[in-house]
Amino acid sequence: MKHGKKYVESAKLIERNKLYDPSEAVALAVKSKTAKFDETIEVHVRLGVDSRHAEQQVRGAVVLPNGTGKKVRVMVFAKGDNAKAAEAAGAEYVGAEDYVAKIQNEGFMDFDVVIATPDMMGMIGRLGKILGPRGLMPSPKAGTVTPDVAKAVEEAKAGKIEYRLDKTNIIHCPIGKVSFGEQKIQENFDALLSAIVKAKPASAKGQYIRSCVLATTMGPGVRVNPSKLG
Repeated sequence: MKHGKKYVESAKLIERNKLYDPSEAVALAVKSKTAKFDETIEVHVRLGVDSRHAEQQVRGAVVLPNGTGKKVRVMVFAKGDNAKAAEAAGAEYVGAEDYVAKIQNEGFMDFDVVIATPDMMGMIGRLGKILGPRGLMPSPKAGTVTPDVAKAVEEAKAGKIEYRLDKTNIIHCPIGKVSFGEQKIQENFDALLSAIVKAKPASAKGQYIRSCVLATTMGPGVRVNPSKLG
């Protein structure tokens, strides 16, 4: 794959096979931006677990102290007082059967997070094939199925992100924009990794964090020394 001139220049800052301390990796990721727009910095963590086994699933949510830098559009499935509370907390879309139909029949997907009260889950189950593959299905583990929808909306707006394993046992998460600078990115990185370490399944054997890479949207990856990550 042929890379552009800026990517090649950025790649020169990074020793390809070196494992960097977390603070060095964050500094290099911030410096290695190549695009004119404000790139997102992402973390990719490969874990020593087997996601095919239910007891080795790693999934949860964490509020990044400095948010993600992205405007989050929230869809809430709720009725009555819960619906009013969700609207007051700033949810863009609040409803029940009407939005289930809109998503099913019109392909409506103008949202980034889906939150629901527990009594709505029977109805939302019909959207599993649409929301599931996109990682949008509400879940008690992620705090997106809750009676306290106002709090969930506020947390989503403040920068709460969900982390979960993909089929190759890797977690992919955004931790902010390049414009945040090193300190804020470091704080977000530490919050995410701390949550992932705490979520280690009891049945996981051997080295838990196998590899960790930091990268901007368009830039080269920076490998973090997994032994420095708990």
